[in-house]
Amino acid sequence: MSNPPPLLAEDRSEYERLLGEALRDRTVLTALRAPGALTADQLRVLALRDADRVNTAAGTEYAHYTALRGSLRATPPPPADVEPYAPGLFSQLRSGNGGAGLFPVLTVLTPILAWAAALVLLLIGYLLRAADPGRLLARSLVTAGWVALAAGIAAMAIGVIGLLLTAIRDGATAVPAGTDPELAAELATARTEWRTALRTRGLLPYLHSHLPAVPGRPAPGFTSPDFASPGYTPPAFTSPGPDGLTDPDGRTPRPAAFTPPDFTGPGYTPPDFTGPDDVG
Repeated sequence: MSNPPPLLAEDRSEYERLLGEALRDRTVLTALRAPGALTADQLRVLALRDADRVNTAAGTEYAHYTALRGSLRATPPPPADVEPYAPGLFSQLRSGNGGAGLFPVLTVLTPILAWAAALVLLLIGYLLRAADPGRLLARSLVTAGWVALAAGIAAMAIGVIGLLLTAIRDGATAVPAGTDPELAAELATARTEWRTALRTRGLLPYLHSHLPAVPGRPAPGFTSPDFASPGYTPPAFTSPGPDGLTDPDGRTPRPAAFTPPDFTGPGYTPPDFTGPDDVG
């Protein structure tokens, strides 16, 4: 992008988390162990200082993500449902709307009241049994105390289950009511794409540019020569011929045919040799 958006303040924490993951990358850890390399804290300070410049590498994805997020926030909330009548007691017990609600209050007060009643009944019952073991009232109070204690435990269990169900319900409805599910899914996808682009095209190259080159990883800006590029012609090397000479095409010239000297050239007369005569 020619003019990428700056990194917003609300996305700084996400940038810092991605920076921590990039600093734990295997290639970065290997380069950090090289002699004379910067420390991880020094790299973190540099990357936080240059956050806007690093995020420029993922400017397209970030612009798309912020645009979708702005559209989602600009969507007006759905109108609140107004009940035309006052809810009855059963509705108040069943839901927690409108203040704390009766059901949550009862789940908290019932165990406390039941355990207090159990303590009083058991104390009085055991005191009467100690004074008169055969008294029927003492046995009834002890029994009522144990029943109240069991009721308090049951009420506490119901309250814990209700809290768990409420937490599950609130977690399932984390997205505001009325939000377009397709827009929410598209926003999540855009966020993932921005995170991936920021890590691979922004943070890792930035960190490697401030670290020594790792064996097996080309230095930033290095491009290996292409020996198969168009227009490249390898030099022609040929072995020398018998006399150590070759022609321009690399062939060994054939030696010229040998011609013996011509002793019958013009003006040459062989000597006249004759044998001895009869006289000797």
